[in-house]
Amino acid sequence: MPTSPSSSAQGAREALAVRLSHLRMDAGLTGRELSARCGWHPAKTTRLQKGKAPPTDADIRAWCRACEADDQAEDLIAIARAVDAMYVEWRKLHHSGMRRAQAKLIKQYSETAVTRAYVSNVMPGFFQTTAYAAALMQSITDFQGTPDDVTEAVAARVSRSRFLYEGGHQFIVLMEESVLRFRIGDARTMAGQLQHLLVVMALPSVTLGVIPFGVRRTIWPLEAFYLHDNRRAAVETLTAKINVVKPRELGDYAKAFVELSRLAVYGDSARSLIERAINAL
Repeated sequence: MPTSPSSSAQGAREALAVRLSHLRMDAGLTGRELSARCGWHPAKTTRLQKGKAPPTDADIRAWCRACEADDQAEDLIAIARAVDAMYVEWRKLHHSGMRRAQAKLIKQYSETAVTRAYVSNVMPGFFQTTAYAAALMQSITDFQGTPDDVTEAVAARVSRSRFLYEGGHQFIVLMEESVLRFRIGDARTMAGQLQHLLVVMALPSVTLGVIPFGVRRTIWPLEAFYLHDNRRAAVETLTAKINVVKPRELGDYAKAFVELSRLAVYGDSARSLIERAINAL
């Protein structure tokens, strides 16, 4: 079973905590002494040393100052920021609305030659129609209770589809048949989305495989994940987006993608499943 990326993020946070603990011990300070020098409660020191709470930049500077190791502060801050970027809660990412996060993805896709995507719940953003994206993003906004900028966010998300047509980019997508059946928005919205899928799957930049309901599974359904070249993976859970860069974990996701691709049908067989989903509406 692939390593949980959320566990990997926690492991990286704990490794940073160990660095801080060693820094305190090398300075010959107890936890209470360090807390007194930093001007905070000893319980905070305990949380930071156990990786139970992420340190802020100010926390790290105060810690290093207390240990007379100011020269290590910037290095530790860089590590902390990298750890923080591995596991980002959706509510934090969408604290001012969804548009900014969607716009940021445009640059990422512009720099990716080959995107491999496995989806088990909703259409990937670069395949979404305006109506489908609006229905989906409105439900996400309502659930998260974040600021409603759905109209602007939809425009940013749909603009990603231009990379399907510009050349220089390949999109290899594996989709559980359930994605064709889960109704996002009303029947008209869903029918329009499925018709659009029939159009984009014919593009030379797109390879689409659909994993049928009745196929004998050699690998279980997974959370949605996106592999950007061989450099990073983005894994989507209910509460967070997890960025994976560790080579071993990237290898696990690449292996899972290969195994899932063997379960999928392509071409006319995939088209038939999409048409059946349209007729079922």
